[in-house]
Amino acid sequence: MRLHVGGAMWTHAAWPVAAEPAASRLRAYAGWCDAVEGNTTFYATPSRSTVESWASQTDPDFRFVVKLPKVITHERRLNGIDEDVRAFLHAIEPLGPRAHALWIQLPPAFAPTDVAALAAFLRRLPRTYRYAVEVRHRAFFEDDRSISLLERALETVEAEWIPFDTTVLFASRPTSDAERDAWTKKPRVPRRTRALTAHPIIRYLGRDDRETTIDGWRPWITTVTDWLREGRSPTVFIHTPDNAQALDLARLFHTQVRTTLPTLTPLPDPPPTEPLTLF
Repeated sequence: MRLHVGGAMWTHAAWPVAAEPAASRLRAYAGWCDAVEGNTTFYATPSRSTVESWASQTDPDFRFVVKLPKVITHERRLNGIDEDVRAFLHAIEPLGPRAHALWIQLPPAFAPTDVAALAAFLRRLPRTYRYAVEVRHRAFFEDDRSISLLERALETVEAEWIPFDTTVLFASRPTSDAERDAWTKKPRVPRRTRALTAHPIIRYLGRDDRETTIDGWRPWITTVTDWLREGRSPTVFIHTPDNAQALDLARLFHTQVRTTLPTLTPLPDPPPTEPLTLF
C-alpha cells in the first residue's frame, strides 16, 4: 500500500530545505515528502530543461500533480488551445512516470453548462497521462444533477475529481493576516470525499494553528485509510494559510494513517539538519 503526501511547493523560507542551494531544493524536499503540487506551471509553461532538472532531482516514483497553464483553463476556457496544450505536454515529457496526473483547475465561473466543453477537451487529450479536474462552482457540490453530470464526464475518460477541502479554514473567523488572505482567495465549498478512480487526490487546507489543522483532517484519515484498504493509491496535499508548517504536517498525516495501517509503505527518513556554525 502506498500513500503519497506533500505540499503546494517544494521550498518555503520556514522549511529546512530552504537552507539548500536553489538548484537542489527539490531534491532536499523529496527527502521529506514524495509528492508535490505543480502550481508554478499555472502561470507559464516551463522550459523543457527546467523540467529535466525536476526529473533529475526525484526518483521515478515521486509524484508531480502538474497544473495546466491558466491560458488554457482560465483565459481561453478550453477553446482554441491545441498549440498551448502541445507545448505544455512537450515541456513536461521529461518527468516520465513522475507526472502522476495533469491537473485541470477550472475557474469559479465554470458552471454545469460548461461540462460538455470539458468533456470534449478531455476526450482529445492523449491517454498517456492521468487527468484530474478541480471545480469551484458551488452547483457541483450542492446540486445532485450537476454533480452527476460532471462525474459522468470524468468517468468516461477515467479522470479524477480533486476536492479542495477548505471547511476548516471557514469554520471560524480568521485570526491572522495569512488566514484573512486565504479567506479572500480560497473556494468556500462543502467537503467532498468520493473517489472516482484508483488514484484519488486530496487538497486539504487547515489553519495557522497546528492543532486545529490536525483535528480538522480527522475525517480524511478515515477516508484515506478506507481507500487504501480498497486498493486505491491516494495522494494528499496539506496546506495551511502561511504553509510554514505544511512540510512537517504532511509527514504527520502520513504517520497517522500508518498508525492505523502498519503495512503502509513508510516515507523516507528526512536528512539530518546540520546546525549552523561559524566555521
